[in-house]
Amino acid sequence: MPWQQIKINVKAADAEAIGDLLSELEAQAVSFIDAKDTPVYEPKPGEVLLWPDTQVIGLYDADFDLSEVIATLSSLPLFKTTFNYALDQLEDKEWEREWMVNFHPMQFGKRLWICPSWRDAPDPLAINVKLDPGLAFGTGTHPTTSLCLRWLDSQQLENKDIVDFGCGSGILAVAALKLGAKNVIGIDIDPQALLASKQNAQNNEVDSKLKLYLPEHQPKASVDLVLANILAAPLKALHRVITDYCKTGGNLVMSGILVSQVSEVVSKYQADFDFEEVVCEGEWVRLVGRRISS
Repeated sequence: MPWQQIKINVKAADAEAIGDLLSELEAQAVSFIDAKDTPVYEPKPGEVLLWPDTQVIGLYDADFDLSEVIATLSSLPLFKTTFNYALDQLEDKEWEREWMVNFHPMQFGKRLWICPSWRDAPDPLAINVKLDPGLAFGTGTHPTTSLCLRWLDSQQLENKDIVDFGCGSGILAVAALKLGAKNVIGIDIDPQALLASKQNAQNNEVDSKLKLYLPEHQPKASVDLVLANILAAPLKALHRVITDYCKTGGNLVMSGILVSQVSEVVSKYQADFDFEEVVCEGEWVRLVGRRISS
């Protein structure tokens, strides 16, 4: 089905009101994006953050007459001085198929490939993880995930017990198991993530070695490696829980951290871990530490 969309740039304080008005004016969907490419990170629970300058987008059927929508918006006091908007026609495509065409096998390190199930593995002799991304975070395309995958590829994981905090799609847990890990405990606050992790583990025939939990049911354990690809705020808030999972001499790998956040995260963990040199990819970093006390 073909679509059209109207885009309006506003200040953050006005964005929700404009979005609500577009919904009243029969928009099929309303979304908010950053109009100045300024990222906002880590909203508080239940909080909706908007950018300092926000683009409000209303989606309509291609045959919908937008003249009334434009007239209504232009009459608002907010746009008394000027009303700038843009209209886009969206090509009628099978969007799911279009997305599948653009998701390619990706190599991380020397041995590890992440491959969508509908494509042949480039190297059948490599460690190939079949991944069908769904609603949960984690395809390998984001720098935080690729930083962790490259580290995993460089390690000897045979007979290692692992905890994966914020397991998302299960990409790190499944990759670790395919690389020889003994068992993985996956923990995530999102039930959808646990379903995605379970499905991806089954697709890779490692589901018998992966146990999945919501935080309120997570078990106690002492493991060789803790993976935590989340964000700086939960990494700081959960530092005691995460630390307690890692045995003396074990490793902690953290990502989801911006360069500007490194010192505040390290300060929470430095009493218990010796950290290696920070590794960066763009504005994101990976921290690797070895547990020195218990």
